[in-house]
Amino acid sequence: MTDVDVKLCCARLYESELVSRLLGDSFHPGGAALTERLGAIVQLTADTRVVDVAAGRGTSAFVLADRFGCYVTGIDLSAQNLARAAAGAASLPLAKRPAFAVGDAERLPFADASIDAIVCECAFCTFPDKSAAAREFARVLRPGGRIGISDVTRAHDLDDAFADLASWIACIAGAMPPGGYAQWLTESGFTDVVIEEHDRALLEMVNEIGKRLFAARLLDGLQKIDMPGVDFEAAQRLTRQAVEAVRGGRLGYAIIAATKCEPGHRVERTE
Repeated sequence: MTDVDVKLCCARLYESELVSRLLGDSFHPGGAALTERLGAIVQLTADTRVVDVAAGRGTSAFVLADRFGCYVTGIDLSAQNLARAAAGAASLPLAKRPAFAVGDAERLPFADASIDAIVCECAFCTFPDKSAAAREFARVLRPGGRIGISDVTRAHDLDDAFADLASWIACIAGAMPPGGYAQWLTESGFTDVVIEEHDRALLEMVNEIGKRLFAARLLDGLQKIDMPGVDFEAAQRLTRQAVEAVRGGRLGYAIIAATKCEPGHRVERTE
Protein backbone atom coordinates (compact mmCIF):
# COMPACT_ATOMS: atom_id res chain seq x y z
CA MET A 1 0.00 0.00 0.00
CA THR A 2 1.41 3.38 -1.06
CA ASP A 3 1.56 6.53 1.08
CA VAL A 4 -1.27 8.00 -0.99
CA ASP A 5 -3.40 4.89 -0.37
CA VAL A 6 -2.83 5.17 3.39
CA LYS A 7 -3.81 8.84 3.45
CA LEU A 8 -6.96 8.28 1.39
CA CYS A 9 -7.90 5.27 3.51
CA CYS A 10 -7.59 7.40 6.65
CA ALA A 11 -9.65 10.19 5.10
CA ARG A 12 -12.43 7.80 4.05
CA LEU A 13 -12.54 6.17 7.47
CA TYR A 14 -13.06 9.53 9.19
CA GLU A 15 -16.05 10.17 6.93
CA SER A 16 -17.74 7.00 8.16
CA GLU A 17 -20.71 6.46 10.44
CA LEU A 18 -18.58 4.13 12.56
CA VAL A 19 -16.17 6.93 13.48
CA SER A 20 -19.07 9.24 14.31
CA ARG A 21 -20.55 6.62 16.61
CA LEU A 22 -17.25 5.87 18.34
CA LEU A 23 -15.73 9.35 18.60
CA GLY A 24 -18.70 11.71 18.63
CA ASP A 25 -18.05 15.29 17.53
CA SER A 26 -14.39 15.36 18.56
CA PHE A 27 -11.94 13.06 16.80
CA HIS A 28 -9.19 13.43 19.39
CA PRO A 29 -8.59 12.92 23.13
CA GLY A 30 -9.44 15.75 25.49
CA GLY A 31 -12.16 17.30 23.35
CA ALA A 32 -12.71 21.06 23.36
CA ALA A 33 -10.80 21.56 26.62
CA LEU A 34 -7.56 20.19 25.16
CA THR A 35 -8.11 22.14 21.94
CA GLU A 36 -8.34 25.33 24.03
CA ARG A 37 -5.18 24.34 25.88
CA LEU A 38 -3.38 23.83 22.58
CA GLY A 39 -4.55 27.25 21.37
CA ALA A 40 -3.26 28.88 24.54
CA ILE A 41 0.13 27.19 24.22
CA VAL A 42 0.61 28.44 20.65
CA GLN A 43 -0.48 31.89 21.87
CA LEU A 44 -3.50 32.48 19.64
CA THR A 45 -5.02 35.96 19.65
CA ALA A 46 -7.74 37.73 17.69
CA ASP A 47 -5.13 38.75 15.09
CA THR A 48 -3.66 35.28 14.56
CA ARG A 49 -3.94 33.52 11.20
CA VAL A 50 -4.03 29.85 12.15
CA VAL A 51 -4.28 26.70 10.05
CA ASP A 52 -5.92 23.60 11.49
CA VAL A 53 -4.25 20.71 9.64
CA ALA A 54 -6.42 17.57 9.31
CA ALA A 55 -9.44 19.60 10.45
CA GLY A 56 -11.99 16.85 9.86
CA ARG A 57 -15.51 18.17 10.39
CA GLY A 58 -14.28 21.45 11.81
CA THR A 59 -14.93 20.87 15.51
CA SER A 60 -11.54 22.19 16.64
CA ALA A 61 -11.64 25.09 14.17
CA PHE A 62 -14.95 26.19 15.67
CA VAL A 63 -13.54 25.98 19.19
CA LEU A 64 -10.45 28.02 18.29
CA ALA A 65 -12.41 30.70 16.43
CA ASP A 66 -14.92 31.04 19.27
CA ARG A 67 -12.41 30.93 22.14
CA PHE A 68 -9.66 33.13 20.66
CA GLY A 69 -11.47 35.05 17.91
CA CYS A 70 -8.67 34.12 15.49
CA TYR A 71 -8.76 33.62 11.72
CA VAL A 72 -8.92 29.84 11.19
CA THR A 73 -8.53 27.86 7.97
CA GLY A 74 -9.18 24.13 8.23
CA ILE A 75 -7.36 21.81 5.81
CA ASP A 76 -8.30 18.16 5.27
CA LEU A 77 -8.18 15.49 2.54
CA SER A 78 -11.85 14.59 3.01
CA ALA A 79 -14.10 16.80 0.89
CA GLN A 80 -17.12 15.17 2.56
CA ASN A 81 -16.01 16.13 6.06
CA LEU A 82 -15.12 19.63 4.92
CA ALA A 83 -18.57 20.05 3.39
CA ARG A 84 -20.03 19.25 6.82
CA ALA A 85 -17.59 21.70 8.40
CA ALA A 86 -18.56 24.45 5.96
CA ALA A 87 -22.25 23.83 6.64
CA GLY A 88 -21.62 24.19 10.37
CA ALA A 89 -19.60 27.36 9.83
CA ALA A 90 -22.43 28.98 7.89
CA SER A 91 -24.46 29.31 11.09
CA LEU A 92 -21.69 31.16 12.96
CA PRO A 93 -21.18 34.94 13.17
CA LEU A 94 -19.11 36.12 10.22
CA ALA A 95 -16.30 37.48 12.42
CA LYS A 96 -15.72 34.01 13.91
CA ARG A 97 -16.44 31.89 10.84
CA PRO A 98 -13.62 29.48 9.92
CA ALA A 99 -12.83 28.76 6.28
CA PHE A 100 -12.18 25.24 4.96
CA ALA A 101 -10.31 23.82 1.98
CA VAL A 102 -9.23 20.42 0.71
CA GLY A 103 -5.49 20.06 1.20
CA ASP A 104 -2.64 17.69 2.03
CA ALA A 105 -0.42 18.27 5.08
CA GLU A 106 2.60 17.42 2.94
CA ARG A 107 1.67 20.07 0.31
CA LEU A 108 -0.10 22.91 2.09
CA PRO A 109 -1.89 25.43 -0.18
CA PHE A 110 -0.30 28.52 1.38
CA ALA A 111 2.51 30.88 0.43
CA ASP A 112 5.84 30.87 2.26
CA ALA A 113 5.83 32.62 5.66
CA SER A 114 2.13 33.53 5.34
CA ILE A 115 0.71 31.87 8.47
CA ASP A 116 1.07 32.82 12.16
CA ALA A 117 0.25 29.45 13.76
CA ILE A 118 -0.52 25.82 12.94
CA VAL A 119 -2.39 23.26 15.03
CA CYS A 120 -2.62 19.56 14.23
CA GLU A 121 -4.57 17.28 16.56
CA CYS A 122 -4.24 13.49 16.62
CA ALA A 123 -3.18 13.37 12.96
CA PHE A 124 0.59 13.97 12.59
CA CYS A 125 1.36 10.37 13.54
CA THR A 126 -0.84 9.13 10.66
CA PHE A 127 1.10 11.09 8.02
CA PRO A 128 3.25 8.65 6.03
CA ASP A 129 5.93 11.30 5.33
CA LYS A 130 6.25 13.15 8.63
CA SER A 131 9.43 14.88 7.53
CA ALA A 132 7.67 16.41 4.51
CA ALA A 133 4.77 17.56 6.69
CA ALA A 134 7.09 19.15 9.25
CA ARG A 135 8.99 20.96 6.47
CA GLU A 136 5.69 22.23 5.07
CA PHE A 137 4.69 23.52 8.48
CA ALA A 138 8.00 25.40 8.67
CA ARG A 139 7.66 26.71 5.11
CA VAL A 140 4.25 28.34 5.55
CA LEU A 141 4.86 29.71 9.06
CA ARG A 142 6.36 33.15 9.44
CA PRO A 143 9.58 33.41 11.49
CA GLY A 144 8.52 33.31 15.13
CA GLY A 145 5.26 31.54 14.22
CA ARG A 146 4.08 28.71 16.47
CA ILE A 147 3.25 25.06 15.80
CA GLY A 148 1.17 22.98 18.20
CA ILE A 149 0.71 19.23 17.77
CA SER A 150 -1.33 17.01 20.07
CA ASP A 151 -0.87 13.33 19.38
CA VAL A 152 -0.61 9.78 20.62
CA THR A 153 2.80 8.86 22.03
CA ARG A 154 4.26 5.39 22.39
CA ALA A 155 7.12 3.64 24.13
CA HIS A 156 9.86 2.07 22.00
CA ASP A 157 8.84 -1.44 23.09
CA LEU A 158 5.14 -1.26 22.18
CA ASP A 159 3.86 -4.65 21.03
CA ASP A 160 4.05 -5.42 17.29
CA ALA A 161 0.31 -6.22 17.40
CA PHE A 162 -0.29 -2.49 16.96
CA ALA A 163 1.61 -2.25 13.66
CA ASP A 164 -1.17 -3.09 11.17
CA LEU A 165 -3.15 -0.62 9.08
CA ALA A 166 -6.12 -0.60 11.47
CA SER A 167 -3.97 0.61 14.34
CA TRP A 168 -2.20 3.10 12.06
CA ILE A 169 -5.56 4.67 11.31
CA ALA A 170 -6.34 4.52 15.04
CA CYS A 171 -3.31 6.79 15.65
CA ILE A 172 -1.17 4.08 17.25
CA ALA A 173 1.18 2.41 14.79
CA GLY A 174 2.62 5.69 13.50
CA ALA A 175 2.99 7.24 16.96
CA MET A 176 6.38 8.06 18.46
CA PRO A 177 7.86 8.89 21.86
CA PRO A 178 7.41 12.62 22.62
CA GLY A 179 11.05 13.23 21.78
CA GLY A 180 10.47 11.78 18.31
CA TYR A 181 7.93 14.47 17.48
CA ALA A 182 10.27 17.08 18.89
CA GLN A 183 13.07 15.83 16.65
CA TRP A 184 10.93 16.08 13.50
CA LEU A 185 10.24 19.70 14.41
CA THR A 186 13.77 20.75 15.36
CA GLU A 187 15.21 19.15 12.22
CA SER A 188 12.68 21.13 10.17
CA GLY A 189 13.59 24.54 11.57
CA PHE A 190 11.80 24.85 14.90
CA THR A 191 13.12 25.71 18.34
CA ASP A 192 11.92 26.20 21.94
CA VAL A 193 10.10 22.86 21.98
CA VAL A 194 7.60 22.36 24.82
CA ILE A 195 6.15 18.93 25.68
CA GLU A 196 3.07 18.61 27.90
CA GLU A 197 1.72 15.14 28.77
CA HIS A 198 -2.02 14.39 28.72
CA ASP A 199 -2.16 10.60 29.09
CA ARG A 200 -5.38 10.69 31.10
CA ALA A 201 -7.24 12.23 28.16
CA LEU A 202 -6.26 9.26 25.99
CA LEU A 203 -7.32 6.72 28.62
CA GLU A 204 -10.71 8.41 28.99
CA MET A 205 -11.23 8.42 25.23
CA VAL A 206 -10.23 4.76 24.75
CA ASN A 207 -12.53 3.70 27.59
CA GLU A 208 -15.37 5.66 25.99
CA ILE A 209 -14.68 4.02 22.61
CA GLY A 210 -14.89 0.63 24.31
CA LYS A 211 -18.35 1.45 25.69
CA ARG A 212 -19.56 2.76 22.35
CA LEU A 213 -18.21 -0.30 20.51
CA PHE A 214 -20.17 -2.54 22.86
CA ALA A 215 -23.33 -0.53 22.24
CA ALA A 216 -22.81 -0.46 18.47
CA ARG A 217 -22.22 -4.23 18.38
CA LEU A 218 -25.38 -4.79 20.37
CA LEU A 219 -27.46 -2.54 18.09
CA ASP A 220 -25.95 -4.18 15.00
CA GLY A 221 -26.91 -7.60 16.35
CA LEU A 222 -30.45 -6.37 16.95
CA GLN A 223 -30.50 -4.96 13.41
CA LYS A 224 -31.15 -1.47 14.78
CA ILE A 225 -28.19 -0.14 12.83
CA ASP A 226 -26.42 -1.41 9.71
CA MET A 227 -22.61 -1.59 10.04
CA PRO A 228 -21.49 -3.88 7.18
CA GLY A 229 -17.85 -4.99 7.13
CA VAL A 230 -17.11 -3.96 10.71
CA ASP A 231 -15.09 -6.55 12.63
CA PHE A 232 -16.37 -5.74 16.10
CA GLU A 233 -14.34 -8.50 17.73
CA ALA A 234 -11.06 -7.18 16.30
CA ALA A 235 -11.98 -3.59 17.18
CA GLN A 236 -12.83 -4.51 20.77
CA ARG A 237 -9.60 -6.51 21.08
CA LEU A 238 -7.54 -3.55 19.86
CA THR A 239 -9.37 -1.26 22.30
CA ARG A 240 -8.63 -3.58 25.25
CA GLN A 241 -4.97 -3.72 24.23
CA ALA A 242 -4.86 0.08 24.01
CA VAL A 243 -6.34 0.47 27.52
CA GLU A 244 -3.70 -1.90 28.92
CA ALA A 245 -0.94 -0.07 27.07
CA VAL A 246 -2.02 3.35 28.39
CA ARG A 247 -2.26 2.06 31.95
CA GLY A 248 1.16 0.46 31.58
CA GLY A 249 2.77 3.67 30.33
CA ARG A 250 3.40 2.29 26.83
CA LEU A 251 0.84 4.56 25.15
CA GLY A 252 0.15 8.18 26.02
CA TYR A 253 -0.94 11.53 24.66
CA ALA A 254 0.95 14.81 24.57
CA ILE A 255 1.03 18.34 23.26
CA ILE A 256 4.26 19.22 21.47
CA ALA A 257 4.69 22.91 20.63
CA ALA A 258 7.55 24.83 19.07
CA THR A 259 8.51 28.12 17.42
CA LYS A 260 9.79 28.61 13.88
CA CYS A 261 13.35 29.86 14.03
CA GLU A 262 14.17 33.43 13.15
CA PRO A 263 16.54 33.91 10.19
CA GLY A 264 20.12 33.12 11.14
CA HIS A 265 19.14 31.05 14.19
CA ARG A 266 21.09 27.82 14.52
CA VAL A 267 18.90 24.79 15.22
CA GLU A 268 20.23 22.31 17.75
CA ARG A 269 19.47 18.66 17.04
CA THR A 270 17.16 16.97 19.55
CA GLU A 271 18.48 13.63 20.75
